[in-house]
Amino acid sequence: MRVDYEQVAEASEEYALIKATEMTESVKNAIDLLMGTNGCLPVIKGGSNLLLNKTRIYYIESVDKKTFVYTKDECFECKYRLYELEEILGGYFARCAKASIVNLRKIQSICSDFSGRMEAELLNGEKLIIARSYVKEIKRRLDLT
Repeated sequence: MRVDYEQVAEASEEYALIKATEMTESVKNAIDLLMGTNGCLPVIKGGSNLLLNKTRIYYIESVDKKTFVYTKDECFECKYRLYELEEILGGYFARCAKASIVNLRKIQSICSDFSGRMEAELLNGEKLIIARSYVKEIKRRLDLT
């Protein structure tokens, strides 16, 4: 891959352009890095404070006024509320129900459910229900419309 750099006079002139044959995981990571959306989320496990890389998150849910962050095979607690996490996490995370947020990059497949809902199967085999009120937005974000 060829990389070019050109110095500009003002910050208002700065921009990045990525030309690629397809949107691969590497390209998505480069975009995240450039947009400043890569990083870590402070979480708690076993009384210890940890920093969890956002790319490891599969989904987040709120249960009994507590927020839980799920990775491939672990669960952490988080001090943030879901509406705060939507802002912190950025573009590849979307609300899929009133009490949950899903990482769109971790969805393996989606199928329609009865009553207008959808079911998303994640890369780790877990299944999440996408509530009717969020189906249209999820489909749009995944280019399924």
